[in-house]
Amino acid sequence: MKTKKIWANFGVLDLERTTTFYQQLGFKHNGASGQLTSFFFGDENFIIHFFLKDVLEPAMKGPIVDTKAGNEIIFTISADSREVVDNWEKEVRQAGGTIVSKPEAFGEGYYGFVFADPDGHKFNVFQM
Repeated sequence: MKTKKIWANFGVLDLERTTTFYQQLGFKHNGASGQLTSFFFGDENFIIHFFLKDVLEPAMKGPIVDTKAGNEIIFTISADSREVVDNWEKEVRQAGGTIVSKPEAFGEGYYGFVFADPDGHKFNVFQM
């Protein structure tokens, strides 16, 4: 079976807050409606739709995990250098994100940190 396109759908509580957060980080807005706001991520324009939780949950045929209490998935944002990682950390904090772990070296040749958006969706920014 050939996959034409893949994207992600997340549940959020406040579309305006989500839109502002991701715009402050410089992501390209992919449009919005009364039910969702959407952004392009990376060179390949991976799409993440941020639906109002009350709209997405029935479509998922089950409860959405409480992102404040557990993990659902973590997306990785590639960085070209340690300086870029450090700049991301500052920008995420300024935009209102939560720094889950500060930038640090780990493994052999790896450097990065983890953050959560205002709804608790986790990302890491990673240089290797």
